[in-house]
Amino acid sequence: MRADQVIIAPIVSEKSTIARESDCKKYTFVVNPQANKFEIMAAVKEAFGVDCTACNVMNYKGKPKFSRGKGGYIKGSTASWKKAIVTLVKGQTIDAIEGV
Repeated sequence: MRADQVIIAPIVSEKSTIARESDCKKYTFVVNPQANKFEIMAAVKEAFGVDCTACNVMNYKGKPKFSRGKGGYIKGSTASWKKAIVTLVKGQTIDAIEGV
């Protein structure tokens, strides 16, 4: 897979911003569910030009959702997704996410 197929989007939340601003730089991404840790680290290196030391991966299952429509209740669910937390080498940052 190419780097743009592996990394879908960065996650920008309060918790991920605190991890990003700490002394060990940790960046959080939504990634392709078929990608493994090694493919994710290679994609980050190719896309942003930084070296990774570690990668933690979590799979999230979609949650059930219900809504009321004209014909009654409609049952559905949110999409399942995969999250990766990538730790960079000390002293390196990703400028595209930092906003510099």
